[in-house]
Amino acid sequence: MNTVDAVDKEQINLIHSLLNNKFGGIYGDIWKIGVNLSLRIGDLLKLKYSDFNLDDRILKLTESKTVKKKEIRLNQTVIEIIVRRKREQPNHVWLFEVECNRAKNKAISRISVSRAFKECGDMLNLNINTHSMRKSRGMAMFNDGVSIEKIAHVLNHSNTSSTLRYLGITQQDVLQTYDDYQL
Repeated sequence: MNTVDAVDKEQINLIHSLLNNKFGGIYGDIWKIGVNLSLRIGDLLKLKYSDFNLDDRILKLTESKTVKKKEIRLNQTVIEIIVRRKREQPNHVWLFEVECNRAKNKAISRISVSRAFKECGDMLNLNINTHSMRKSRGMAMFNDGVSIEKIAHVLNHSNTSSTLRYLGITQQDVLQTYDDYQL
């Protein structure tokens, strides 16, 4: 299985800027919303403006991969991007809709996003792809002391051992705690 990097908060902002400046605002917006919502790319790219309840700050959806229901509170960063995108493109149905004539009224493709993210990662010597958004949110929460149980719930993992593997917590890391915490 190919593993990708999670990035820290500083790198999240750097990647966002690079995507905006080199590849276009849609890619920067996908990255920024992706790290804030922690959705898989397939679910993220299927979002329509009608899916959002901005008054209640809630997004309800069913995940494609797991078919689990998920409810997400929209933070201010996400709301601002949604409002700006809708204001700039009032006729769009999809949150991340393609602008070219040959793909009119379609969401941007996963392949296009993957290509931009990979190229951005190559420029920064990072192994990132579309899943890095989700993984980075989980890692940021973990580094800030959020419990594995809560992170597992946010990511909709069925158990905490999946979340530990996802975050790259290895048996060696567990063993190291015996040296680090001599009480």
